[in-house]
Amino acid sequence: MRIVIVSDIHDNLTAIEAVLADLRDMAPDLVLHGGDVAGSGSSPAEVVDLVRNLGWSGVCGNTDEMLFRPESLDENVPGIPLLKEMAAWTREALGENRIAWLRELPRVQKFESFALIHASPESLWRSPADDAAFASLERNLVSYGHIHRPYFRNSGTMAVANSGSVGLPFDGDQRASYLLIDDSVPAIRRVEYDVAKEIKALKQCGMPASAWTAAMIEKAASCPPPG
Repeated sequence: MRIVIVSDIHDNLTAIEAVLADLRDMAPDLVLHGGDVAGSGSSPAEVVDLVRNLGWSGVCGNTDEMLFRPESLDENVPGIPLLKEMAAWTREALGENRIAWLRELPRVQKFESFALIHASPESLWRSPADDAAFASLERNLVSYGHIHRPYFRNSGTMAVANSGSVGLPFDGDQRASYLLIDDSVPAIRRVEYDVAKEIKALKQCGMPASAWTAAMIEKAASCPPPG
């Protein structure tokens, strides 16, 4: 069985469209999303509609939560007013129906051979420093996202894979990233997309601090907020 996990799209329509083209060649049996479908990007409504219409099951991410539960920002990343402005713009662009869909996403998905979460079993906002924290999920393979840096590690008793980010990679590689599990063997797959097109879309979308997201996309790295 061939399974794909697509995570951390962050409203990047250009990147997810390139990934969809790649998936047509991969022909997976099942596609799941790892959360952070929405937040920080140019095309929130279009990306949420695309994922919903494709019928992908998945989990909730922290930027999804900040849209349906605004107080989660103050609880987890206080002191950055700009994030509230970006979230308010995204919330308005999505509308209540799409936000309700994000609200219904589960925090964990367990399958026969693996588990899917966004950050950690306990938190949507913080990933554990030690892979042993994933043992509570009681699966041989755990996939998560959140850190935007793909990797695969196998300790012998449990394997942990990070699917990276489709729309906002932080590992110095501009290409979209997703996880392919082919007959229980995980691998990271990278997909080129038109970064300049997405940066142009960000500049035109009207989201506060869109230049901040554009800089992170261009550098493929996390950047401190402006100001």
